[in-house]
This record gives sequence, structure tokens and C-alpha cells, in this order.
Amino acid sequence: MSSIAVGLPLAIDDINGFRMIKSIKGLAKQNLKMLLLTNPGERVMDPEFGVGISKYLFQHFTTSTYADIDAKIREQVSIYMPGIKITRIAFDSSEQDRAKLGFSIEYSLPNIGLRDLLEFTI
Repeated sequence: MSSIAVGLPLAIDDINGFRMIKSIKGLAKQNLKMLLLTNPGERVMDPEFGVGISKYLFQHFTTSTYADIDAKIREQVSIYMPGIKITRIAFDSSEQDRAKLGFSIEYSLPNIGLRDLLEFTI
């Protein structure tokens, strides 16, 4: 099977040299993850790109914070990944560690009938 892109972070693979992404589903998940992790201003020639999820690391997680993150994710996906439809964003801030925020994004690629889930912790 041919490859679509190099998997990030880079990892050595005995077959291809580097770990490769071989499916649209894997590529969409990687691109969504990169959109979440990129801070606005980091991408050359497109300073508006990115959710900048790391800026929320030391925030006090409230309903307002969750709403801000949700809105930012949906806004960025609609601009930079319009082929993805976000079904649901759920937040899970554990009582044991208030310094972490877990969230999951259920999404689909309606044009090709794919559904997937990205789980993330910051």
C-alpha cells in the first residue's frame, strides 16, 4: 500500500525509513492534532492558523474556559479543515489532577463516510 504522508512526530521505520501514514483517516487525525497544537503566529505566512491549546495549560478550568476552547476549535476547523464535521467535543477535568484537562473530539469526514475520535490531554 502506498503512503500519503510522513507520520509526526518522526519515527524510524525499517520498511519506509520513517513511519508513514497510509490512510485518509490517519492523515485527518494527524492534521487535526497539528491544528490543536499549533499556536497562532507559529505558522509561516498564516499567523491566524492554530488553536493554541497550550495557552490553556495554566488556566482555571471553568465552564467559560471550556466554551472558549470549544469555540476556538470549531472556528479553526471550519476555516482550515472544512471537510471535517465536528460531532461533539467533551471535556473531562479530573478531580485528582486539576492541572490537566482531558478532552475528546468526535468528528466525521462526511464526503467519504469516515468517523473517528481524537482523545487529548493537556
